This record gives sequence, C-alpha cells and structure tokens, in this order.
Amino acid sequence: MITTKLLLAFSICRLIATVGLNMGPATELPRLGIDGLLTVDPLDIETASIDFGLMTRDPPLAVLHPASADDVAKLIRTVANAAEEENGGFTVSARGHGHSINGQAQTGNGVVIEMSGGGRQHRRVGGRGASPPLPVVSEKGRFVDVWGGELWIDVLKWTLEYGLAPRSWTDYLYLSVGGTLSNGGISGQAFNHGPQISNVHELDVVTGNGEIVKCSNEENADLFHGVLGGLGQFGIITRARIVLEPAPQRVRWIRVLYSNFEAFTKDQEWLISLHSKTNSNEKFDYVEGFVIVDEGLINNWRSSFFSPANPVKISSFNKNKSHGAVLYCLEITKNYHESSSHTLDQEVEALMKELNYIPESVFTTDLGYVDFLDRVHKAELKLRSKGLWDVPHPWLNLFVPKSRIADFDRGVFKGILGNNTSGPILIYPMNKHK
Repeated sequence: MITTKLLLAFSICRLIATVGLNMGPATELPRLGIDGLLTVDPLDIETASIDFGLMTRDPPLAVLHPASADDVAKLIRTVANAAEEENGGFTVSARGHGHSINGQAQTGNGVVIEMSGGGRQHRRVGGRGASPPLPVVSEKGRFVDVWGGELWIDVLKWTLEYGLAPRSWTDYLYLSVGGTLSNGGISGQAFNHGPQISNVHELDVVTGNGEIVKCSNEENADLFHGVLGGLGQFGIITRARIVLEPAPQRVRWIRVLYSNFEAFTKDQEWLISLHSKTNSNEKFDYVEGFVIVDEGLINNWRSSFFSPANPVKISSFNKNKSHGAVLYCLEITKNYHESSSHTLDQEVEALMKELNYIPESVFTTDLGYVDFLDRVHKAELKLRSKGLWDVPHPWLNLFVPKSRIADFDRGVFKGILGNNTSGPILIYPMNKHK
C-alpha cells in the first residue's frame, strides 16, 4: 500500500513538472490527505479529457475521485494557496457525467474532479478509495439529501423505495444532480413545478477559497441563488436537498400533430396556464413539443409507440403546402395510480377536446412512471448498438419570448432549417414566474 502511494506521488510530481508547472502544486497534490482517489490512470485521464459534445479534447494532469466535500475543499484550498503564493498554480474543473458540449468540464492545466461514479465505483471495482455519501430520504419532510455527483436515475431509484420521487426532471436521467442544478434542469414538468433549480431546499457548496458553505433561501442566500443556474462559476455543489412528492405508478403518454404553428403554440400556452389548478384531474403533468422537418424524424418519433413498418408521410398531415414540410408535435402526459385508472379516460378526454390538433394524428400509450422518465436512455441504448451515439453532439438552448416565437418559426423552422437537420428540435413552453 505504501509503495502504491509513493509511486502515485512520484507519477503526479513528474507529470506536473514535465508540463512546466513549478514544484509548489506538485509537492502539495500528493499530500492532500484525501479519503477518495487522486489518480493519473490513463483511462481516467482519457475519460476526463472528453465530454458529450465530442468537439474538444483536453487531457488533465490528474483526476480526483472525491469521497466527500472535504476532499473537494482540500484540493481547492491547495489551488487557492498556490495562487496566493504566486507559485504558478494550476486549474480545477468539476465534472459530473460529462454532458457539457464545449469542454466546460475539462482542464488541461490541472485536475478534473470526477463527481459522478468516482469513489464508489473505484471501491466497487478495485477496492481503492472511500465512497461518496449515499442519499438520505426524509419521508416526513419529503426531501432527499444527495451527493452532487449522484445521477438522477439513481436518485429516482433510491426515493422510489419510499414511494417518493423528485417532481421536476430533465428528459435524460443519466446526468448528475450538481450538473443540472448548475444549468437549470428543464423538462416538460417545468411549467408546473418550475425547473429543477426551483425545487431545491438547500445546498452544500465548496467555494473558490476551499470553504464548505451551507446555503438556502434563508442562509447565505446570495450564494444559493448564484450557484443554482450559475454554470459552476460560484462554487462546486457537493450536496443538494431536493424536494420530493408522492410518486405516481403509471403515465398516459400522448402525442398529437399540428401543421399550423399558431394553433400549436396557442394550445401549449393554454395547457401551461392550467398549472394553478389545485385539482390534478384538470391539467396534464407534462407539456412539451418538438418540430418535425423531414420524413425520417416523424418515423423515428412514431417508432416510440409503434413499429415503423408503415411509415407516416408528412404530406399526409400537412395540408398547407405553402408552409413547407414542417409539422409540430405536442407531447403531453397524465400521471395516475392503478386505483384511479377508471376515471383517466374521462379526464384526458375533457382536456383533449379543448385542443386543435390534426384529429387523425393521435398516438397514445400507457407505461410505468420509471419507463416514461427513462425513455431517452432506451433510445440511447439502441443508438449505441448501432454505433450512432458516440458522435459529436452540438447543442443549443434558447429562451424565446412569446412575442417573438412566431417570427422564430418563420425564420428558423420554415426558413433556415428547411429539411436539413436530423437532430431533435424541442419546444418547452414555460411560465416565466415559475
């Protein structure tokens, strides 16, 4: 064991010295006294050098798999002290599950902190290092305390053991808690509950000077609101207290098509205006939408429900040829329990009759709550099997005000895009006060 530590220390010192850093950081890194794992293993370095976008590559000098907030704080204090002493210093970047797209979680001049799958994974695989803390659920308080690197899929599985679940999600669950809270965390539930950053009671944050600070609306509020949606610029989230609600058992999942953009947006706006209804029977639980600009997308969309053996033609739905081959899909769901399924059809029908979609375009299915939330991962597995997942993933999110969305449709959906994209174009209607 001692030999292993000495070899690791020598490797890190030599690596940092090789790239031209002074011996201040090189001397301090091996002496951090961490419970997790500081490594220069080539596989760890390779993983930390890329992200989901696959458009940049920047290998770090070393990778830290922390076991606690203390491990993160010790590394940050080392960096801060080196900077104060003008020893040249080095950089640190926190990485969740690596779903940034432009290298935001990379650093070629320092250490990447691997918040997800670190200490726990290494202990499981190789017996090295301690584990980050497990989630702790309060059934009475309806919240869960989770490690910042915990994946949302694991948070879901953990809280379901208590019949509870977070109420606001992203469409893809293999993302870290700290990662999405640093960005916002938007999905089809945001119109009702707000984004994920609106569903947090408190945080533990490691600040830029290596201090561990608890913050909330009542305590260190400026830091709390700076970190939530702050893109990692105000600190590293090491613990989050997430709001929970009773978990439903099943989901009625409905998709309908529109050829008229005005009708599409009007219906979306009406649906999200129902968020204030106290009776859950009078509103949907999830409202989203997307744009379909070519035949391939509509059939990929339809295959989520049925076999694509009988492909759908855009022309069969698009009556207004002057608008080009563009369709708009409204995606809505209603959560329910088996015990209340006898009233579900009536509740859905009452809401659907207020919408102005193409009548023959209704596709619907019922599935388990977890199956719905984890639907994108199933699509990922299919793409991975065909070698189509590990490709560059450029991505762009925009907030467009209601007053300009029609212009955006004319200029982008029907103008710039035409039928020249095969990527998803999602439309999330949101109540800005949420």
